[in-house]
Amino acid sequence: MTRTAGELAQYLGARLVGDAGAKIAGVANPEDASDGDLIYADSAQNVARATESHARCMVAPKGARADGKTILEVENPKLAFAKAAAWLLPKPDPMPGIHPTAVIAPSAKISASAYIGPYVVIEEDVSVGDKSQIDAFCFIGKKSRIGSQSHLRPHVVLYAGAVLGDRVEIHSGTVIGGDGFGYVFGEGRHWKFPQTGTLEISNDVEVGCNTAIDRGSLGATRIGAGVKIDNLVQVAHNVSVGDHSVLVSQTGISGSTTLGKFVVVAGQAGFGDHAVVEDNAVIGGQAGILPGKVIRKGQTVWGTPARPLEKFKEQHAWFARLPELARRLRALEEQAKEKRSGG
Repeated sequence: MTRTAGELAQYLGARLVGDAGAKIAGVANPEDASDGDLIYADSAQNVARATESHARCMVAPKGARADGKTILEVENPKLAFAKAAAWLLPKPDPMPGIHPTAVIAPSAKISASAYIGPYVVIEEDVSVGDKSQIDAFCFIGKKSRIGSQSHLRPHVVLYAGAVLGDRVEIHSGTVIGGDGFGYVFGEGRHWKFPQTGTLEISNDVEVGCNTAIDRGSLGATRIGAGVKIDNLVQVAHNVSVGDHSVLVSQTGISGSTTLGKFVVVAGQAGFGDHAVVEDNAVIGGQAGILPGKVIRKGQTVWGTPARPLEKFKEQHAWFARLPELARRLRALEEQAKEKRSGG
């Protein structure tokens, strides 16, 4: 979609410096941009880099200038660029229809505006909402619900009874609603604990490739609105993830853990069961949250076991000096030994 710089400035609430009539049809990084692409710069260094670009228009911080460029001045250039990209390049609605190779139970309710791709299997009493898209080789278990404008990429599996809201995007290889890992040991063997609960994913959630989100054991696993989950994440049974939280790749969350709203979990973090993370907390990469641990609202923690960031940095600095301190300690021990021998 082609817009003018003036139209884009109005949409973003930006201050325009330069040619309001400049045409913009796409987005790109500065090195690959053509004259009709929008670029962004969020630092003085990147403004200098953008000056060499063929792009005529750029989003930049207030006061930034680049020779020959039309500038859209904003507080947060990266955010404005993302919003501009969504406006300039909206996702097309799927072409409605059902591929002849799809296998669909007679009791399933498929919106007339939805798309069902090749070799999709949809079981009994499933519902698929308006303008949703289910790509090739997906499996949708019985009594599952998929809202409107949602998109399941190829090879996604929804176990029976999974509920997805509107505008949910699930990427390839992800399994939604599988059994949780729950066993009781007795009489010389492991007995499987019931995994008969539900799974609910709210609106505007995106889940990356090869992620697994388990159904509840006896209750529900819940993923809040606007949550973003990266590739290769494990969310166990009865976990609750609050609205607009972010889980980065290779995170593992054990059963019955609760994450509040706007929580950020960096890569490879691990959570013991029944942990609680309150709103706006930040969990550092590879941090380990012990079972039952409570991370307070707004805290940033790091390390294993996880502790406040300032404490972690102080301890880490001492850990890095351990070889030096060991040498000094041995030298002091030798000196003390010599004094004792001489005395």
